[in-house]
Amino acid sequence: MRTERRFIEVGGIPVEVVRKPIKNLHLGVYPPTGRVRVAVPERMDEEAVRLAVVSRLGWIRRQQARFAEQPRESAREMVTGESHYLWGRRYRLEVIEYNGPYRVELKGRSRLVLHVRPLADTARRRRLLDDFYRQELKQRIPPLLEQWQQAIGVRVAHWGIKKMKTRWGSCNPVARRIWLNLELAKKPPRSLEYVLVHEMVHLLERHHNDRFRALMDHFLPSWRLLRDQLNLSPISGEYWEK
Repeated sequence: MRTERRFIEVGGIPVEVVRKPIKNLHLGVYPPTGRVRVAVPERMDEEAVRLAVVSRLGWIRRQQARFAEQPRESAREMVTGESHYLWGRRYRLEVIEYNGPYRVELKGRSRLVLHVRPLADTARRRRLLDDFYRQELKQRIPPLLEQWQQAIGVRVAHWGIKKMKTRWGSCNPVARRIWLNLELAKKPPRSLEYVLVHEMVHLLERHHNDRFRALMDHFLPSWRLLRDQLNLSPISGEYWEK
């Protein structure tokens, strides 16, 4: 599919303009920084694009203000006493140094224990916790995937987990490949489900248009609430605040 990208400024706000072979204009404001992107038909002239953005400036600024007020987690030093999250629940980190294998252990519903060697630095401890989050996601995703493949009537050829700075997930409809943000292990389980369904629906409709929204309404009626809760949840500074 042909696309053309450029940036314009409207009312002091940078706007990414993406021209595509589509019928209608679609404007969005995206976390974490409130970037503005507008997808427009190939033949729409720039003045029409500017007028469309101007007409939504009030809404754009309100959305950006919401993101600006969104709580940011400070960068974690990976030391005992810090708060860390798993599936929406807060845990107190406890670091135990010993001469054994690296591992992560949940103790009850309040403690997250890192067993590390004495010389393990902050980066090594963070990688250990990231690996733990990745394994948690790998356990949760397959049953959700099977459930929703049957419900939506699509098949995902490949899926993976990675750190993403500006998206909760992404989908390549041609390759039928889905990527999910590692940060989702910190959010409530329904957030993971929402993002997975969102990306799977892109296998039926690649654009965020009326058909996409209708499909989301059909398969996951509460998706707007889940989207807003996720987008307004605390953002990890180390991944998103760039």
